[in-house]
Parts: sequence; structure tokens; C-alpha cells
Amino acid sequence: MGPKTVLSIDKNWQFKEGKKDDSAYLPVGQFPTNVHLDLLHHKLIPDPYIGKNELDVQWIGETVWVYRTTFTSPQVGPSAKAVLAFDGLDTFATVVLNGEKILETENMFIPERVDVTKVLTAEGENELVITFDSAYLRGCKLVEKYSDHRWGCWNGDISRLAVRKTQYHWGWDWGPTLLSCGPWRPVNLEIYESRITDLWARINVDESLKSAEITAYAPTEGRAGDVRFDISLDGREVASKTVDVGASATAKFTIQDPELWYPARYGKQPLYTLKATLLYGKDEVDTCSKRIGLRRVELVQRPLQGQPGTSFFFEVNNVPVFCGGSNWIPADNFIPRISKDRYYDWIKLVADGNQFMLRVWGGGIYEEQALYDACDELGVLVWQDFMFGCGNYPAWPEIRQSIKREAEENIKLLRHHPSIVIWAGNNEDYQYQESEGLTYDPDDKNPESWLQTNFPARYIYEKILADACAELIPDTYYHYGSPWGGKTTSDPTIGDIHQWNVWHGSQEKYQNFDKLVGRFVSEFGMEAFPSIKTIDAYLPKGRDDPDRFAQSSTVDFHNKADGHERRIALYLVENFRYAPDPLEQFVYCTQLMQAECLASAYRLWKREWRGPGREYCAGALVWQINDCWPVTSWAICDYYLRPKHAYYTVKREMAPISVGMTRREHKHPRDKYTRVHIATQVQIEVWGSNLKLEDLKIDCIVKAWDVETGDETYSETVSSDKLLPANRSTEIVAMDVPVREKNAGLEARTVVGAYLVQDGRQIARYVNWPEPLKYVHLQKPKNLLAQMSEDGKSVSLSAEVPVKGVALECEDDDVKFDDNLVDLVPGEVVTVGVTGATKATEVTTRYLGMQT
Repeated sequence: MGPKTVLSIDKNWQFKEGKKDDSAYLPVGQFPTNVHLDLLHHKLIPDPYIGKNELDVQWIGETVWVYRTTFTSPQVGPSAKAVLAFDGLDTFATVVLNGEKILETENMFIPERVDVTKVLTAEGENELVITFDSAYLRGCKLVEKYSDHRWGCWNGDISRLAVRKTQYHWGWDWGPTLLSCGPWRPVNLEIYESRITDLWARINVDESLKSAEITAYAPTEGRAGDVRFDISLDGREVASKTVDVGASATAKFTIQDPELWYPARYGKQPLYTLKATLLYGKDEVDTCSKRIGLRRVELVQRPLQGQPGTSFFFEVNNVPVFCGGSNWIPADNFIPRISKDRYYDWIKLVADGNQFMLRVWGGGIYEEQALYDACDELGVLVWQDFMFGCGNYPAWPEIRQSIKREAEENIKLLRHHPSIVIWAGNNEDYQYQESEGLTYDPDDKNPESWLQTNFPARYIYEKILADACAELIPDTYYHYGSPWGGKTTSDPTIGDIHQWNVWHGSQEKYQNFDKLVGRFVSEFGMEAFPSIKTIDAYLPKGRDDPDRFAQSSTVDFHNKADGHERRIALYLVENFRYAPDPLEQFVYCTQLMQAECLASAYRLWKREWRGPGREYCAGALVWQINDCWPVTSWAICDYYLRPKHAYYTVKREMAPISVGMTRREHKHPRDKYTRVHIATQVQIEVWGSNLKLEDLKIDCIVKAWDVETGDETYSETVSSDKLLPANRSTEIVAMDVPVREKNAGLEARTVVGAYLVQDGRQIARYVNWPEPLKYVHLQKPKNLLAQMSEDGKSVSLSAEVPVKGVALECEDDDVKFDDNLVDLVPGEVVTVGVTGATKATEVTTRYLGMQT
């Protein structure tokens, strides 16, 4: 018996518009591919990301497209078979091989395999033709066909709900409408007599962490006899066992003193290689390998001390983890051009930003292996949604069957990744159900009855997906949706919440995020403009474009959020003195606003991570880390991986050791009738957050400055030898804002700094300002210094007066700053690490209140 061979069908591909004759075929620009990439390659369409070109390419999504290639028939032995494996066809594809229809697809997310042994030519060339129908038009027809369903959604249009295709292609409140199609993942021809059809393992790490049991499974096809399982680590063999194939080859291993996989910061990320080799006698006929991590994961939901509801936190290898992190959307509208290196760069950005979790959002795709591989390697936990978002999905019999296959196939593709710690059924579909008053009775436990309601998708989330997870990943927690709390999605005491009452909803002030806390906040956010370089990149004439101003129609076009003008203006006008010109300073102000907003959320919510039994908030996942095109959005890094300033404030808040502070005003009337005799007390509350696994003792120093004169008005050690227990936040002090004269209103011009000092060394710093900042008489520094070091590896910042939000800027994109948007106070030098610079590199600064 010969070994399995795999021929990549990635050459000679051509494409054309369906209604044109064969002379219209053109070579593809890459493979895998989609039609927009190929049209761009031939300059047949303008770049949809530039200006308003998106409007000029909408016809593509309502057009039939055809792809074809030829390949030579390999030798196929008399007892072998030939299988065409399509890893991803987007979406309604009719596949014809040598004039014979071999496959019709209707689900972008399902890999397909077709036995073509009898269809291949005995010798010579084979012609493979794939015709892609319009997913949009097919969706419209399905909506009409199933008119009794109560169609409705947020974002895009209702036709998307009927189509198992990535939903954001219909447009979202951060992305364009670009309905593409094509062979978006590899196509291979496999020749074999026997093969390994899957490889996976159930991993049970003992509570003591001293041993791990690995049960490896390798189902097979064909007539081979044995499977040899090998486990290795860094090229060193750890265990090996050969077993009979039987119904499914299975082997158990016990690893003593295993090297455990941890989230970043809490330990290393060793990845064992699990390899299965299919044997026929002494011949090796197929192999398959996966990298696995040995870790013990539990989602802990238990009663809390002193507060209602239950906790919702992840414990990895017995370590409770505060999951500060981000939401992830696809990194491009044209997925095949996202390279493995680009995926790694994105996840490295996440990890370098002190973020522990990435939520793969349910309106995108079951992501490429490269993303999860990077998360595995860098220790970023993954919250994985199934691909349903913001709507009332239908559940007729055929689509239920398709979704079942979709779930099973994608769980199998991804279940070996140690980074994935939870699967969730959808994004905000239960919220949509609540907003529309759709039928949902949590006490009704009969799945068949759910199909008779106007919310039949409950059957998908609570039956189809739940069953698939129970069967295929029984050791990974399955959550019905995000957000999900059992009876209502808005209950902050159970499950997770999406907190959109800043920006959306009641449009609360972001200083009040402590009142908007939940047990696990899996979405929240604030918009900001992208880098000025990114804006210049999408303006048709770049820096010389007449629309290069904040309120231009082109700039507005590159913000898809309804009401964005009002929302951005609202939060700017509440907090800052600003002007729309020059554009550079306006961009800075929006990024400062986003940075202040998000830092407030992380700081105040992490305060509620108070230790065992008091895990009142255990996660904060900002919406969002990334963009799919150059746009103004909630992303904290733009399409070109350029961090906005919020990236750095989140990084500081999620540092291993941080100090938090908030300012509170208390009114004390002399009696219950007076409107005049009211004493106002302005206090600061200071706490320390120690996310390390060791207790530490610190001194806490509080200083204060007059913002107008720059004079230091207070400097005292307010707590000495204070214990900060491991992995929690601890209150340090509550005190009046230190001012030279009481009842003189000086609090409104007093900046307060808090410092944690260990063994004489500063380990954390935070500067608190009177708010709103628009009321503060900010001074323009005369001696703001940004000094590059001799080796070009750091910049030292100082000023003679308090300066809010000093931003370092450099024209060279290769120059990267370790920190940014720094608050300066007199008598202090802040050093920021730099890479990619030399002593001669020109670095400029920008700050709140500067004149440009």
C-alpha cells in the first residue's frame, strides 16, 4: 500500500464574469483568492478602500463569477481513491469536473470532500470549473420563500440571515459592504488507499498539576492496520504507543510533571506535538500532527460574598485570571490576503499590550489556523463565537442540517488549540430577541416547541450547537450566546454583558463606568479617528485632498456607525476644549477621548477583582482591537496595525502592577432644607492592582500640583509597608484632595499623582486630573522636552507644568514606542522605550491644549 499523496490545486486558475464567454477568462492574482482581489489585480476596479470607491463596486456582489483551472491526473492505483478537498468555497458554488457536476455548496464555513476517482481523466488534463452565484440575491430569494419567518437584524440587511456566509460582508457599523466570492481556502487532490481522517486529544490535567492524562484519537478511513501515536516536546520524545485501528484508534498516555501551558505572564506556553502515523505492516501510509497544550481550564460560576449573582471567571491551572483583552473582527474584508505573518503581528500586538483574551466575534469567520497558532504561542486566551450575529436567524430543516455540519466541522478544525477556552453560540442574538419582543420562555425546555415560535434560532444555540459541543469538546465550556445571563442579557450579576451605555444606549459619561460594571464585560467601546497617516492613505489625493478635514463627506464615509457625528461630538464637548481644525489635532483629541474612556473602564472594573469569593468583575474585552479596512471605528489599532493612543492606556491599566485612582465629590448640606449652606468635599480613592501571583509590600506616595502654577502642593507617603495580596485589587487610601486652602475651590486646579514604591523603586504610577478637562486652565509648557537617548532606544519626557496626554509622534512607521499618551508633572522624568530609531530620529510631541 502506497502512502497518501496530496496535490495542491493552486496553479493555472482563471476567472471571469459568468455571463461573458470563455475568451474573457483572466489569470487570478493569487490562490486562494476572491473576486475582488482578482479584479484589483487586473486594475478592473478601483480600490474599494480609497475614497468612496466602495459605492462603485457594489455590482460585483450581484454578479455570477466563474473560476476554472486544469491539472494533470496523477497515478491512481486500482485500490486507491482520488478525493478533491475544498477547504472553503464562498458560498453558493457549483463545481464541475470534466463536464460532470460533482458538488453544490451553500455554506462558506463547511469544507467539502468529493470522491472523483471515476471522474478524473485516465491521462492528460482535467478541467475544474467552479461557478459562484450571488449570495446576496440567493439570500433575497430565501427571505421571500420563507416569508412566514420574522426577519430582522441590526447591521447589513436581512438577506444575510438566510445565508451561511460571513455576515460582515453585508456591511457593519465599522465595515464596508463588499459581498465577495471565490475559492477562499485551499483546494487539494488527495490520492490514498487509507488515511487518518482526524486527530485530536482529550486532556485531563490533575488538580495537583503533577500529572496529565492524554487520550488521543485518530479515526481512519481504508484498510490500514495500526496507528502509532507519538508525543514530543521541543523535538524530544515524551511517549509513544502503537494501537490497532479498530473502529477508531485510541491511545491513553499519562505524563508525569507535565510542562503546562499558561496564559501570557503567568507561565510559559510549551506546545507538545501529537503525531499519528497510519501503518500498513511496516509501511507508513499517512501521518497527521497537531500541537497541543496541557492545561487545566475551568469557568468558575459560584456565589459571591456580599453581592448577588455568581462569578464568571476563568481559572487556568488553578490560577484565576482577570481577562483584560479585546474583541477581534476579520483583519480584512478580503480574507485570502491576510498572511500568516500579518496574523502573528496582530496577536503579538495584543500580547504586547498586556491583553490576556481575544474574543473571535460571531459575525466574521472561524478564523485561520494562523491566528490560533499565534494565540497558542503567545499565551492569549480565545473566546470563540459561532458565526451568528445581531439578528433573528431562521431554522428551517435544511439550514439546521447545514449549521449542524458547520458546527461539527469547525469544532474539529479548532479543538486542538489550548488557547480556546470557551465557545459561545452567537453575538447579541438574544439581545435582538429582547429588543423585538420575540418569544422566549426560559422555563420551556422542549426544543421542538422552540421551532414553533418566532425565535426559532433558540433551537440552533441551545440544541444544535450545544449538542455538537457536548459531543466533540465536552471539556470546553459552551455558552449559549454573548451576552448571556440565563434570563436576560442585561443582568450584570450573572454571565457576561455587553456594556454599550457609553456610546450607545443611555450615553453615560465614561467617568461612571464603575456604575456599569458586570461580572464579565465582553464588549464595550468608544470610537476614535485612526492615525492621520491612515486617513491620508484612504483620501484619493492624500495630504492634498480637498476633503482632508474632519467633517468632510469622504471622512464621514469612512465611519459606518449611525449617528457617529453626534456621538463623537457629545463625548468631545463634554470633556475637552477642541476644534475640528487642524485635522491632526482633532484626530489627537478623539484618540485622547477614547484612551481616557477605555482606561477608565479597565481601571474601575479591575478594581472589582478583589480576590477569592469577591471576583465581582473578572473580564473586560474592549470592542475592538482591529479593523477590516481604513476607517474611524472603535478599534484601538487601525487597519495598518497602527496603535491608537487607547492601546497604550489599556496596556498601562493591564500591567502586572498598577495603581488606580478616582475622584469623588460629596455634598454635605447643613440641614435638609438649605440650598446655600452646603459643604463640598472632594476625595480621591486610591487602590493597587497586583495581577502577579506573589504578594508584595509597597509604599504609596501621593503628590499634588497646582495645574496653573506648576507648584508642588503636597507630597506624602500615605501608606507604608502596605500588603498587596497576589492576583487582586486592594484599597489603599481614601482622602481629601490635598489643597493648600480648604473651601477655596482649589480642587478644580489640583492634579494628583499616586505612586507605588517597592524597595525604593517606583513600580506603578497614575496621574489624576480634575474633570471635565475642558474646565481646567491647562498651561502651555515652555520647557516640554522629548530627549532621544544616545543609543536611540528611549525618549525622556519632562515639563515644568502639568501636561495632559503628551503624545510622541514620528513620520517613520518603523519607529515604535513602548508607551505613549503620557501625563507629565513637574520634577519628574518619564522614559519611554523606542525601537527602530537612532539618536538622529526626529520625534515630535502633541498634547491637550497645544496651539497648532
